[in-house]
Amino acid sequence: MSPGSKSKHSFFSVHQKVHPRIVHGRFARWRVAALFLTLGVLYGLPWLAWGDRQAFLLDLPARKFYLFGLVLWPQDLIYLTALLVIAALALFLFTALAGRVWCGYACPQTVFTQMLVWIERWVEGDRASQIRLRRDGFTLPRTTKLVVRWLLWIVFALFTAFSTIGSFTPIRELGGRILAASLGPWETFFLGFVVVAILLFAGKMREQVCIYMCPYARFQSAMFDRNTLIVSYDGERGEPRGARSRERAPQRAGANGAGANGTVANGVAALGDCVDCTLCVQACPTGIDIRNGLQYQCIACTACIDACDEVMDKVGSPRGLVRYTTLNAMEHRPTRILRPRVAAYALLMVGIIAAVTVALSRRVPLAFDVLRDRNAPYREARDGRIENVYRLKVLNMEEQPRSYLLRASGLPGITADFEAGDLDVAAGQVRDVPVRLRVSPEDLHEHSNEIELELVATDDARITVKETARFLGPRPLHELDDDSDDDSEPSDGGKREKHKGS
Repeated sequence: MSPGSKSKHSFFSVHQKVHPRIVHGRFARWRVAALFLTLGVLYGLPWLAWGDRQAFLLDLPARKFYLFGLVLWPQDLIYLTALLVIAALALFLFTALAGRVWCGYACPQTVFTQMLVWIERWVEGDRASQIRLRRDGFTLPRTTKLVVRWLLWIVFALFTAFSTIGSFTPIRELGGRILAASLGPWETFFLGFVVVAILLFAGKMREQVCIYMCPYARFQSAMFDRNTLIVSYDGERGEPRGARSRERAPQRAGANGAGANGTVANGVAALGDCVDCTLCVQACPTGIDIRNGLQYQCIACTACIDACDEVMDKVGSPRGLVRYTTLNAMEHRPTRILRPRVAAYALLMVGIIAAVTVALSRRVPLAFDVLRDRNAPYREARDGRIENVYRLKVLNMEEQPRSYLLRASGLPGITADFEAGDLDVAAGQVRDVPVRLRVSPEDLHEHSNEIELELVATDDARITVKETARFLGPRPLHELDDDSDDDSEPSDGGKREKHKGS
């Protein structure tokens, strides 16, 4: 190519907005059901009440997570970690079985985008009307519809942000603050953040998030195999593609003695079942052509299946030219649902669920820490006994007040002394309790002695927690004798070594 000539190819192409076509069918109904289910959980969960509190609340300032009848504290972080691991394993399992079914039906990006697309269609019309409006430029009708669309988008984003933050701040309290214009700084920030994120990602970027930003699209191939269900085009049945009337539908490759690849049978060119209508491409929310094979941009929304099935019904061909299938099935090989990776994901998930269930059933809603008074290791009380002072931090993790008993063991005759009512702890509260432990000097055989403290609920003996601590006293005589031996004069050999070293 000469230096003055211009290249016909470019490494950069201007993004063309995708206007997905409206399709109807069984998978479309499943998508609508999934959309209402996910949004119903998002919008309805914060309004559910459990007693006198919100049923689901992630109260970060108070460091408490309310999950219906369960209250989790920072000490219960292991349970939240287990829930995240279970969710990840479930995603891996469903991906190994049915591909990107999460992306196509329940991903927040997909759900929010579908809602904003519905609003766009309601305001601007179907796909052809939207394309025509953009081709005509900024006319008055388009500007009016643009303003209405953005206003409705903002209302949807605000309500979604309000419901999302309602899972972190009591939603009724949050609503009152909004009406009184007295939102806190972090609530104001996250309200604006969620609104901007929805409008930017689901409103403007849409399929670009799935194609360029979502990491799941990049590593999904690690969980795919030849037995994974994918949305695929049957090239063997559909090719060669071409338009034809309903009467010519039977004259496809392999029918009436026709060969493949466009051979002629009975004087009529043999065609595949694909009529090259491109409706599968028009229905795709990411703008790909499913006929080009498996692509990482495909989110398995199955809109192309509904579009193709509708066309097959019209031309009199059987459904399934585009369908859920596996690579093995496309090559006429047996498909195995139960395989090592599926079994591994399922067994791990079931095992963790069982372990978490058992751990929660045995969970004790009580915790306490033992802190020693560092100002005085020990002292002698008026009655001659040795006294150690501790500070207990007692945490009542229940939603009702509790009274507890303190028991000390590990040394003969050890007693605990504290003020009456100190071990009465309100629901969900932490209380500091000063405690004095006393032991007779005759019962102390070591300078540092291990003891055990036990808290027991007065009305439920099953609620009990034990902690160990050290009780300090004066050094016994045999320890003092050992110390004096260590400080004695060295032997002659020691003297010589010392003199030699000097």
